[in-house]
Amino acid sequence: MRKVGIIGMGNVGSAVAHALIQEGAFDEYVLIDKREEKVRAEALDFEDAKANQNESYQITVNDYSALDDADVVISAIGKIELHYNNVKRDRFVELPFTAEQAKEVAAKLKATKFSGTLVVITNPCDAIAALYQKETGYPKEKVIATGTLLDTARMKRAVGAAFGVTPKSVSGYNLGEHGNSQFSAWSTVRVLEQPIKEIARERGVDLADIEEDSIRGGYTVFSGKKCTTYGIATAAVRLAKAVVSDSHEELVVSHYQDAYGTYLSTPAVVGRAGIVYHVPMALPKDEADKLQASADSIKTQFEKYAD
Repeated sequence: MRKVGIIGMGNVGSAVAHALIQEGAFDEYVLIDKREEKVRAEALDFEDAKANQNESYQITVNDYSALDDADVVISAIGKIELHYNNVKRDRFVELPFTAEQAKEVAAKLKATKFSGTLVVITNPCDAIAALYQKETGYPKEKVIATGTLLDTARMKRAVGAAFGVTPKSVSGYNLGEHGNSQFSAWSTVRVLEQPIKEIARERGVDLADIEEDSIRGGYTVFSGKKCTTYGIATAAVRLAKAVVSDSHEELVVSHYQDAYGTYLSTPAVVGRAGIVYHVPMALPKDEADKLQASADSIKTQFEKYAD
């Protein structure tokens, strides 16, 4: 039986649960939230959907002990209201709150027999993944954050729009922090079977405009609905499915890297063991420097709340 726990049933946690149920990805769901009325309402809503679903599933509410044999636990705790007046659009505005919440969750997880993979959505996800790993003592390869899997999807949307193709036809990555220091690694991006720098030059396309479009898209979503939901939920679902299916899929996710001494996003092969192996990259100097700067930013913020 495939089992997943989702801790934090706000906008994103609920969207993750819904998507996983729709896809029939797991057989058992453990839904956890401090707001008892909210999580029980979500569970009942999913129960009401059962008669019209193709797959069967079981739901448990607010029981950490039910995570003992879970394959995946997803941390979706957060406080979106902290971003309402966030002029700098910096995900680290959540860190004082989410760091304390993550420490509470980590203590409860340690009291269980959970030995699966912990997937972190909670922002700022790189620093929070590092904090979870420190507090739980779980193997580093078993604690993974969605990282720039979402930023990469946004880049592919923007590139696809610029060149008139589906985002699925774009390859390449955004790297680093899931935050202000992340960047589009254009040396890795290909579209229409060509390196993007070459085809952009031929067609007079400004890559800076595409990168700005990919960044602005997230702000546009947040401005319109006061949260971002489906993009990040889909990234988390993809990661959770890669783990439970042992797919050995190459994904750009935030994982611990000895070379940088922190969590940050570069490609890795993901399976039931979590990070199966890190994919080496040969980046040009300007991109390598950006990645180092991003790692330094994450470490600086993490160290403020590590104790």
